[in-house]
Amino acid sequence: MHKVLIIPHDIDTRTLRQALWARRIGHRISHEEEGQVLWLADPRQHEALMRLVERWQRGDTLAVAPDEPRAGTNWRQGVLAEAPAAAGLVVLCVAVFGLMALFGDRLLAALTIVPVTLVGNGVQVGALGETLASGQLWRLLTPALMHFGWMHLIFNMLWLWYFGRQIESLHGSRRFVWVVLASALGSNLAQYATGTVLFGGMSGVDYALLGYVWLMARRRPHSGFFVPTMLVVFMIGWMVFTMTDFAAPVGFGNVANEAHLGGLLIGLGIGLWASRTPARTA
Repeated sequence: MHKVLIIPHDIDTRTLRQALWARRIGHRISHEEEGQVLWLADPRQHEALMRLVERWQRGDTLAVAPDEPRAGTNWRQGVLAEAPAAAGLVVLCVAVFGLMALFGDRLLAALTIVPVTLVGNGVQVGALGETLASGQLWRLLTPALMHFGWMHLIFNMLWLWYFGRQIESLHGSRRFVWVVLASALGSNLAQYATGTVLFGGMSGVDYALLGYVWLMARRRPHSGFFVPTMLVVFMIGWMVFTMTDFAAPVGFGNVANEAHLGGLLIGLGIGLWASRTPARTA
């Protein structure tokens, strides 16, 4: 998000916001001490936004004329230009989900943190040290790409896009990729340390992205990062709930809690460092 202008608290901005959304100009208005701060998602729409603001300030009608060109961009120019790595990661997770439906256990065995093979009626599990020594380093990351149901996939992708898009658009693709890799590695190892091998999902990374965005919003309130307080309360509350004995009776006893906690701690750590360091977009 890019800070555009400050509007006094007593000014009603509903008409302006409706006009901006009608023209597909992505924006957000935050309430700060100095006033209502208007943020712009795509800097290429700055000129169109300012023309609309000037008309709004003059009291002109802001209705969209039938022949008026929309200021919004298509999905390639908008979504991919703003957060290409986040969009690509979502596509990759969806593709892996589809391939798991086609190839089943064969693909699952190739993506788990250590090799898993069926021997008779039992399961033979490889050792992490031997796995890494053999060059299968991808296994440290690939469990994050696996999802075991539509709801598991959908919710993880929603949070990945919501938080990841903010990080990538404000701090660049390199920063986003770094947070993803560090949190995927850390959360997978945290879950493996409990003796669990068959686990997967992007939720550990999602909690890391949550921690990063929340700390940036708290420590640098003018940076453009934003996360509703109730969303933070819900996600932390959900993590704590699944750690209790009350989760299993309602069908949530098989949750990678250590991956969630590990990811959150990694995200908070990186966010603490990032909030003290000027960001370089790339």
